[in-house]
Amino acid sequence: MRKVTKAVFPVAGLGTRFLPATKAMPKELLPIIDKPIIQYAVEEAIAAGITDLIFVTGRTKRAIEDHFDRNLELEASLEAKGKDDMQEMVRNIIPKGVNCVFVRQPEALGLGHAVLCAAPVIGDEPFAVLLADDFMRGDVLPMKALCQAYLEHQTSVIAVSRVAEDEVSKYGIISVSDAGASGLQKIASIVEKPAPDKAPSNLASIGRYVFEPEIFDILRGQKAGHGGEIQLADAINTLAGQGTILAQHIQGVRYDCGSKFGYLEAIVDTALAHKEYAERFRELLVKRVLRQGAGE
Repeated sequence: MRKVTKAVFPVAGLGTRFLPATKAMPKELLPIIDKPIIQYAVEEAIAAGITDLIFVTGRTKRAIEDHFDRNLELEASLEAKGKDDMQEMVRNIIPKGVNCVFVRQPEALGLGHAVLCAAPVIGDEPFAVLLADDFMRGDVLPMKALCQAYLEHQTSVIAVSRVAEDEVSKYGIISVSDAGASGLQKIASIVEKPAPDKAPSNLASIGRYVFEPEIFDILRGQKAGHGGEIQLADAINTLAGQGTILAQHIQGVRYDCGSKFGYLEAIVDTALAHKEYAERFRELLVKRVLRQGAGE
């Protein structure tokens, strides 16, 4: 039985919805409290047993490489100041036994193309894909559930979640043919960003996937789809037509940090659960609400 040990992080996007903040800084490094969004996704992958992290970057994303690399000068400075806890935290952003590989996407040709750029590193192995824009919180995070589902069924499986009817045009929306073992469902089809009246359901594919390597052959032969790009959703639809891909309903809470409001939600909820700041932050919110209610 093959295990999933490799994960792809497509991080070459320009992040235009967060300009001007992302003019010089990758959107994946926008912080939620004191940790960048991409680090949460990396930690989720590592907790699921992933040992090889493949980042598909663009020419403006060198800061992501720097974040996951050692910074010996910073570590030495923290050690000299007696800040041992901080030094340990910085040194172990990537724990021992976990490898980082950086692959350049030379041209922005879509999510499917970004995944295909990782093919030489993946080889003939199953692999995960995590989109940092989808920030997850909960006791059981999606990647662990997907890796377990793959271990049991040895077929491609993606995470799905229900979305509001008026938001289906933002996602790849799936239809299912039947319920499978362990609460999994076989995917019958997926439509990328359909109009609300054309959507087959409100069950959306969200940014966590596990694929068999056969998807690379599908992507290589695939024509440009929605937006003139090589869409990952079209490759998923091909797998659905072959009856070889399952849907796993996510547990926990998902935040769409590709939108400004979703990013704000993630910050607020994370702060309300923060060991050090939760109580003070909750008091601050109450004060602000009461002040607004009083018309100040």
